[in-house]
Amino acid sequence: MKLIFAGTPEFAAQALAAIIDAGHEVVLVLTQPDRPGGRGMALQPSPVKKLALDKGLPVFQPRSLKDAEAQASVAAVGAEVMVVAAYGLILPQLVLDMPRLGCINIHASLLPRWRGAAPIQRALLAGDAETGVCIMQMEAGLDTGPVLLRDAFPIDASDTTATLHDRLAALGARLIVEALGKLPIVAVAQPADGITYAHKIEKSEAVINWQKNAAELDRHIRAFNPFPGAQALYKGQTIKLWQASPLAGEGKVGQILAVDRKQLVVACGNGALAITELQKAGGKRLPVQQFLAGTALQVGDCFDLPA
Repeated sequence: MKLIFAGTPEFAAQALAAIIDAGHEVVLVLTQPDRPGGRGMALQPSPVKKLALDKGLPVFQPRSLKDAEAQASVAAVGAEVMVVAAYGLILPQLVLDMPRLGCINIHASLLPRWRGAAPIQRALLAGDAETGVCIMQMEAGLDTGPVLLRDAFPIDASDTTATLHDRLAALGARLIVEALGKLPIVAVAQPADGITYAHKIEKSEAVINWQKNAAELDRHIRAFNPFPGAQALYKGQTIKLWQASPLAGEGKVGQILAVDRKQLVVACGNGALAITELQKAGGKRLPVQQFLAGTALQVGDCFDLPA
């Protein structure tokens, strides 16, 4: 099938790779403009751009699809369908209507739950029992279009945003190839009940509030792994928490209840949190034993509570 692919991060690159491997004709790849990154803050291409160039595909990086020149470039290739995955730009109605079969989106949630920018993190934070991918016919609303295909899997107690991302990316790649092979597909409208929005993650959300219960804080740590990392404050200094598990225990909120070579146990609003991997500002992620070799934390010490 002759198609345009629009996407930017690694999640999208996996879908593009699967589409190429399936033998579809990708006539144009849309991706975000290069962004500064790395130590020298040099301009860095997106994962999708890297893959497209490696495969010899034409790449177009407009800052907007609202101007006539950009729209003309999209229309000129005469694609039958456009596949969109975490692209990051709004597609105007004129662009949505260009391909004969419209634009279809790979969305990492079980719509209508978690429409929007951060469905993986929001599902973890909310304690959802399952997640999945929907292949959706795009329309002007935010992830409101009817669903062509969907599949789900359970969220494990050890899942982080990183592990869920990888599983969802693989599922999305499989489903989009399946959908392209079946087009046109009868789409099913999303139900009116159960709509939630996955608002963009703000760095300020990553700060640990020890007054919450241990199960919530466990999900919090897993949801902000790998970005931006759950942040605890100790004497005004930031310590990132990367791995922990909830357990029974009680004490003053934020107080360290136990310390050994394997874990650091901290009292929460309800229960306690056994932390096994931490990171000082400017340092590396370390298991508790190595972390404590350079940072003196003792039973009775207290983490700061949010103002």
